[in-house]
Amino acid sequence: MTLDLLEKLESKIQNAIDTIALLQMEVEELKEDKQGLAEKNGHLEAENIRLSEEHQQWQSRLSTLVGKIEEAEGTL
Repeated sequence: MTLDLLEKLESKIQNAIDTIALLQMEVEELKEDKQGLAEKNGHLEAENIRLSEEHQQWQSRLSTLVGKIEEAEGTL
C-alpha cells in the first residue's frame, strides 16, 4: 500500500514538474512577444510623430496658399 501511494505521489510530482516546465516556456514566449510588441510600438510612435509633423507642415502650406489666394482676390 505504501509503495502504491509513493508511486501516485511520484506521478503527481512528475506531472507538476512537467506543467511547470511548460508554463516557464510559455512565459519566455510571452516575454519575447512583449519585447517584439514594445519595439513595434516604438516604431509606430515614431512614425505617428513623423506623420503628425508632416500633416502640420501641409496645413501650414495650405494656409499660406489660401492666404495668397485671398490676397490676390482682394486686389482684383
